[in-house]
Formats: sequence, structure tokens, C-alpha cells
Amino acid sequence: MKKSWLLCTFINFFIAALMGLLLRWMYVAPIAGLNFQFLMHGHSHVAMLGWVYLMLHCLIFYFFVPKEKKQKPIYNRLFWITELAVLGMMVDFPAQGYAFASILFSTLHIFCSYYFCYLIIKDANPGTFSEKKMLYMALFFMTLSTLGVWCLGPVVGLLGKTSAFYQIAIQFFLHFQFNGWFLFAVLALFFKQAILIIEAKKFRVFYNLFVASTFLTLALPVSWYLPDPVFYWLNTLGVILQIYAGVLFIQFIRPQFQSFFAALPTIAKTVYGFALFSLALKVVIQLVVLLPELAQVSHQIRNFVIGYIHLTMLGIITGFLFGFALQNDFLNSRNRIQKWGIAIFLFGFFTTETLLFLQGIWFFLGKGTLPGYYQNLFLSSIFLPAGLLLLSVEILKIKRKTA
Repeated sequence: MKKSWLLCTFINFFIAALMGLLLRWMYVAPIAGLNFQFLMHGHSHVAMLGWVYLMLHCLIFYFFVPKEKKQKPIYNRLFWITELAVLGMMVDFPAQGYAFASILFSTLHIFCSYYFCYLIIKDANPGTFSEKKMLYMALFFMTLSTLGVWCLGPVVGLLGKTSAFYQIAIQFFLHFQFNGWFLFAVLALFFKQAILIIEAKKFRVFYNLFVASTFLTLALPVSWYLPDPVFYWLNTLGVILQIYAGVLFIQFIRPQFQSFFAALPTIAKTVYGFALFSLALKVVIQLVVLLPELAQVSHQIRNFVIGYIHLTMLGIITGFLFGFALQNDFLNSRNRIQKWGIAIFLFGFFTTETLLFLQGIWFFLGKGTLPGYYQNLFLSSIFLPAGLLLLSVEILKIKRKTA
């Protein structure tokens, strides 16, 4: 792994976490001249595209591109052009929101992602059938998700930002980013790391169920803006298929997981366990919102929305990414400061998620705001950038591991 790439992704993540911390401070004491909505756009874009996207870029390149093709200079150029797009969004979204410059950098990032897909499809050599199917479907979902972005301009021009279809276009992008591109890519990498041997016929059943559930569960966010019973039933079917796929996934990994898990350093076991627990919790939440009255509440109470997004982003996706980095010594599992950095980050994640969901339940019960909620949420959020800062500083000291 190129040290400069790894350091860049963690610095992006640290800056995204600082933006998130500032957002939470603004609930405690609003800052004159700072637009909350603009800052939130900057936070979300840097977290998704500067951290998760670029870290997946690094890992897919490292694990799936053969050694002889890694020497192509285009990969390094593409990484830094993509980072330029991230830097542009990092500056312009907090300053202007959706304006010419931020849209320009967002568009540049999309075209970089298309070219990355092209290069990986051309050069990658996944070792097993399951890795290949998951990787290529992840790339498909990444490309598919951008249709939501391309629809935003025409929808705003024809129907305006207040229309249901504007919100649906945004949800389309987010759904296929989080539940498609990010999750399928992480599982492709997990199959690679765990060296899972899966019978092709059994894997196809899991794969088809998982893909179908990803499409069908888009019906839930659509139902928030186009209330119709058909979307409820489509989402219900999607969740049922997802649970069945999850059972098959457990059956696949259980016989081989013990030997994989035993060889890991303790901190990597903790992080992988955290990611798998978050994944199970995500499925439980999707089951809960099958109750029609809770399906609408899950969208109306903002604490639930933010908590769920962070559960996927920080618990599942980041948990797996940390696990891959530790397992392969991109992060040093023997370095005490890095172990403290991860522990502090996980503590911050756990406490903030607990507060978000407790406050959501409090609102649902009609009991108002928890005493000291915003102050405590801000204080708990400090642990996230603090942990990332320790990790970033220590990455500078790690001996470079050549890709």
C-alpha cells in the first residue's frame, strides 16, 4: 500500500470528523456566518468520497490488480486527481453549498470513478468466483448510483427542489452507494482476506438474494416521498431476502471463520467483531421498520436517520476498512498509540450512537429532549477526530509497504 495514499485517506477522514464535530457544536452555540447546511454537505461528501471511496480505491488496487499492472502510472495519477476533487468539495461545499465550483468538483469525482471502474474491470484479477462477482457488482452499483446525481439538474429545472422526485434522486444515490457499492466492495475484500472457499452453486443463491434485496429495499426511502402500499411490500420482500442472504453468509463463513479469526491480532479481532455486530444490528433495524408506523417515524425523527447512516458508515464500512488495514499491517497492530487511536474512535462511535438512538426513542415517546443532550453529544463526538488524529500521525512513522 502506498503510504502517501493511506495517509491521504486518513487525513480526509480526520477533516470530515472535524466538520462533524463543528456541526454538533453549532447545536450548542450557533456560529454567526457559518451555514449549517453547507457544512453538512461538506462533511458528508468528504466522509463518503474522501474516506470510504478512496480507501476502497486503495484496497481494490492493492488486492485485485496484478503486480505487473500496478506499475502503470495512471493509477497514481487517478488517485491524486480524485483527491483534488475531494479537496475542492472540502473547501467549496462549506463555503457555498451546491454552487458552480462544488458541482464542478463533484462532477470531476464522478468521472474519476467511471475511469477507475474501467481500469479495474480491465486489469483486476480476482482470485475466486465469489470475489469476482462481488467486486464487479460493487462497481456496477457505484456507477448506477450516479444516475441519481445526473437526475438532480433536470428535476430541479422541471419540478424544483421541493419536489418528491428531487428527494428520491438523492435517496437513490445514497442507497446504492451505501448498500450497493460500499457494502459489496467491503464483502469482496472480506472474502479475499478470509480466503473463503464457497461452492459456486451455493454462492450464486446468496449473491442473487443479496442483489435482489439491494434493489427492493430502495422502496423504503421512496415510500417516504411517494406513500403507496406497494413500496411497503417491496421493502418487506427485500428485507426478507436480505435476512435469508445473511443466514447463508453466516453458513459460508462459520466453518472457516475460526481459523481466520485465530490468526488475527487482538485489535483486528475487536474491529472485525465490531463491524460484524454493526452489520447484524443494521439488519435488526431494517426488521423493526417493517412495522408501518415505525417506517415513517424512522424518517421523520432525524436522530434515527443520522444514527442509522453512521451505523452503516462508521460501524460496518469503516469497521471492515480498519480490519483490512490492521490485518495487512497498513496500520500497525503492535503500535500502542495506533491501538489507542482505534479504541478512542470506537468509544466515540459507541457513545454517539447510543445518544442518537436514545434521543430518537425519547422523541418517539413524546418526552422531548434529553437533559444535556447536545452538550453530551458534542463531548462524545470529540473522541472521533481525536482517535483519527492519533492514527494519522502514527501512519507517518510506518515503514512503507509497497503496492
